[in-house]
Amino acid sequence: MRWNLDALYPYFDSSEFQGDMKRCEEEIQEIIQWAEANFTTHDKPVEKIEVYMERQNRFFHLYTRLLSFGELSLSVNAKDERALRVVEHLEARETELAKPMVMFQKWIGELDDLEKVIASSKRLEEHLFYLMEIKKNGKYLLSEGEEILVAKMKNTGSNAWSKLQELLSSTLLVDINIDGEDKKLPLPVVRNMAYAKDAALRKKAYEAELKSYEKVAESSGASLNGIKGEVITLSKMRGYGSVLEKTLMDSRMDQETLDAMLTAMVESLPTFHRYYRRKAELLGHENGLPFYDLFAPMGDVKMEFTYEEAKDFIVKNFRSFSDTLANYAAHAFEKGWIDAEPREGKRGGAFCSNLHVIKESRILSNFTGTFNDVSTLAHELGHGYHGHCLNDETYLNSDYPMPIAETASIFCETIIQKAALKGASEEEVFAILESSLMGAGQVIVDIYSRFLFERELFKRREEGSLSVEELKEMMIRAQKEAYGNGLDHHVLHPYMWVCKPHYYYGEANYYNFPYAFGLLFAKGLYAEYMKRGTKFIKEYDQLLSITGKKSIADVASTMGIDIRQADFWRSSLKIIEDDIEAFIALKK
Repeated sequence: MRWNLDALYPYFDSSEFQGDMKRCEEEIQEIIQWAEANFTTHDKPVEKIEVYMERQNRFFHLYTRLLSFGELSLSVNAKDERALRVVEHLEARETELAKPMVMFQKWIGELDDLEKVIASSKRLEEHLFYLMEIKKNGKYLLSEGEEILVAKMKNTGSNAWSKLQELLSSTLLVDINIDGEDKKLPLPVVRNMAYAKDAALRKKAYEAELKSYEKVAESSGASLNGIKGEVITLSKMRGYGSVLEKTLMDSRMDQETLDAMLTAMVESLPTFHRYYRRKAELLGHENGLPFYDLFAPMGDVKMEFTYEEAKDFIVKNFRSFSDTLANYAAHAFEKGWIDAEPREGKRGGAFCSNLHVIKESRILSNFTGTFNDVSTLAHELGHGYHGHCLNDETYLNSDYPMPIAETASIFCETIIQKAALKGASEEEVFAILESSLMGAGQVIVDIYSRFLFERELFKRREEGSLSVEELKEMMIRAQKEAYGNGLDHHVLHPYMWVCKPHYYYGEANYYNFPYAFGLLFAKGLYAEYMKRGTKFIKEYDQLLSITGKKSIADVASTMGIDIRQADFWRSSLKIIEDDIEAFIALKK
């Protein structure tokens, strides 16, 4: 249940790692010198763009290999000082490329006939979207010197705050008494108790979790204020109307699409509230669901899995969709691409790191044997499969935006759920539906609360730093608006801004609505799969393969989907709403 990173490097002191570190330094200097010599005139534009892009592809293959080894090592051991030094060193060195990148962006922006230049070269045509996006974003650039300074200062600004928060959450030990014994347990272990069958344990874990945040609340609040303050300053300096506008541009998405999706989401909230109230009633609560029972498992069936059973379940059900997907998952399990064991020092939650340079992935999860853990593994394997479909693209054409990033992962979750429902007893159907709705509620209702919180956070942070109490009040207010009467308003989670790492990414703000986009887009795609049958599989793989070189609207249009219309999102939400009605009907 621990991953193997040997395909990247055997260890930090290996000749392979040290040799690549040296080569990385050399390539940085070569790129800088080449840019300074060539981006002063606009002669030979085709040749210059081709050479620069080739140098970029080669460098980032090398750089991401080194950085990924450091970051992945650090993610399973927050106290790995060597890994931390490596990551910090590489991040600092990458800032040296700010100058040539700014020179290239400005040089591209000054080319009046860029489209004609691109059309004259097959290699450039393959990167049409990438090059036109650079030209479009060029107007938000600062001066060369300012961009270099910003890149350097981020390492002691938002990046440093982010690392502090990750260290705090990864090393936080929760004081909890279990079976009469006082224990100090890692935060992810205690948070996972929210899925325990024992109601008393769920409540005890929730109370201990909230109490533990008092140890790190002030530091986390300082980190959050520092990061968001930097983001606001830079957005204004660059000329963006707001941080959200910048996020939408980075996401290759427009406000019209976001508004259409949010409209449909808000319309669906009363149905989710009915689900939460019904779950509360079944668990014996009168005033809505207390937060500590939000993830309470339901049903009298044993939905527990060993790691081996989880693997077999996932691979078998993936095969019901396609052999390619199933073979990818089986390979990931067999070759040690997954780190699933919860342990002290390991970060909580789950993620997938697609390693384009070696055409592999590495997946982190904290597996405890619940059906939800199986779904999480399937989710992350979906991310990995997305990367697999991009293996034949260049590095520059493999970088897809956040909203589309959740498509393959949630599509895989849907495969698992639908396959599990086949042949299940009524009680098993109830348990599976509940698990699915629990996840959907997080991605629609809780994500909406996080969006509301972050929107208010940016608005108020412009006026000054916010205290821990203010942040707690904002989170409670957002949860009340999103969850409505579905939750007991006296038992919410005021520290959700501490335990969610997404708020602490200086380069990825509003890391919430992409999850809702992914869920609903994937549900819509699954509905298309049901209509089109096996012919859909090839179209689906093709869709994933172009996500790095088109806008989201254009990617969706390849399937005949218009994401700027609320009706598409309503149709996707209708699938979830039907599951809610089925859930309620099963226990009337």
